[in-house]
Amino acid sequence: MKCSKCGAEITENFKFCPQCGQPVQAGDTGNSVEIMAAFNDDCPKMIMVPGNVFMMGSGDFSHSVTLSSFSISETPVTQKQFKFVMGKNPSKLLGENRPVESVTWCEAVIFCNRLSVMHNFAPCYSLGRDTELTSLTSDSLAWKRIDCNYEADGYRLPTEAEWEYAARGGAAKVPSVYAGSENIAEVAWYGENSDVRTHDVSCKKPNALGLYDMCGNVAEWCWDFLDTLPVVSQTDPHGPHLGTMRIKRGGSWLDDAQQCTVFYRSGSAPAGKSSNLGFRVCKSIIENKK
Repeated sequence: MKCSKCGAEITENFKFCPQCGQPVQAGDTGNSVEIMAAFNDDCPKMIMVPGNVFMMGSGDFSHSVTLSSFSISETPVTQKQFKFVMGKNPSKLLGENRPVESVTWCEAVIFCNRLSVMHNFAPCYSLGRDTELTSLTSDSLAWKRIDCNYEADGYRLPTEAEWEYAARGGAAKVPSVYAGSENIAEVAWYGENSDVRTHDVSCKKPNALGLYDMCGNVAEWCWDFLDTLPVVSQTDPHGPHLGTMRIKRGGSWLDDAQQCTVFYRSGSAPAGKSSNLGFRVCKSIIENKK
């Protein structure tokens, strides 16, 4: 059988096209497959985040950042959602409603492009003109040359600034150390209450935007390369152009309270993976940029 979308060969009873990543269903003739739209239950629920100005960072690195409006997923991507799009679940701590983990930054980028194609959105990530990135291995040097098109309407990883703004509650400007509370136990699964594992998403209190698990459960990949935060005002920053580590935010089930604050920063190699590291997705609001 052949995929009616891209023409790739489809193994019988295979649920996903190996070339474009689309879910498939056998056609009436048995010689082709029909591309099926993703069901909402299997895809991240997106929350609108109105743009505004906020103070990013803490202490000597606190500075003013102006952000355009965007949307971000209500929870980290779950194992069920990841498997629906990618056809596999790499997680070590299993549970379909737990956050997916043991995912490299590179795999998170591929997920974003595949999810975009599923919904007929323009993929954000490309290498030159190529948006089909599945042939790249995680250790390929080509990943340093991946571009993100912020004018595209597809899914992407949040920038570090978008992540922190959303964690802080967006324009609501709720002055809490953790995402939704001064009491970490209300909003996060972390080292002292996690029982050394992940938990189903959205079991703790949300923040002012209705976002769950921004702190704790799993740390979350962001787009940016890791570097020292600038101390000058910025508008829609995307991070440095070069680097070796990608930002991760929010802390996890393994971390202490300090690492779960809305301003704590750390990074990992983009090919790295861990049972305490996942991601959530984001989308630009294109109408606001016209």
